[in-house]
Amino acid sequence: MSALQTLDRAGRRRSPATMPGYHTGRPPANKGMRYPADPPRVEEIVAVMRQAGGTIYGDRLRGMIVVLWRAGLRIHEALALAETDLEERRGAMLVRHGKGDKRREVGMDDWGWEQLRPWLSRRATMPVGALFCVIDGPSAGRPWTASAARCQLRRLAAQAGVRRRFAPTSCAMLMPSRWLARACRSTSSSAS
Repeated sequence: MSALQTLDRAGRRRSPATMPGYHTGRPPANKGMRYPADPPRVEEIVAVMRQAGGTIYGDRLRGMIVVLWRAGLRIHEALALAETDLEERRGAMLVRHGKGDKRREVGMDDWGWEQLRPWLSRRATMPVGALFCVIDGPSAGRPWTASAARCQLRRLAAQAGVRRRFAPTSCAMLMPSRWLARACRSTSSSAS
């Protein structure tokens, strides 16, 4: 290997792990291991929601948890929701870019909408945009990032005493959205 290959553009020495072929022939450390789905229990989700408190930040976090749990959305789908994607009267949400960039409509029960309302009323006082947005500072009203949302959810779960990994995407496993979407469609068509 020449001296030029061991230096990066700035002239600093490169780590051997960044060189091509460094990991060749080594099996991954997690090869053959299985990680079964381990969604949080209902009691744990409710404990995290209670820990959120009554501040504007707590309302946003509770709203996020409810949308992930009761509507069965993935975190990137929930963060991409706009205020116009919600139809509370029908109990439906429009996911414009879901998994595989597919568009779909999901339903959420009345309890979920009830938990989301405090955030919706506070969100109405902010600039128009993403449903879950940055609350204060120069970027107020801009979309909340997935890393910031996950960080706050993990911190809140630790404060609530949840010892296992509190992954927002695993909350969706507790209530499949296709069942709720079917229920919403059948109630809206029978009401018409």
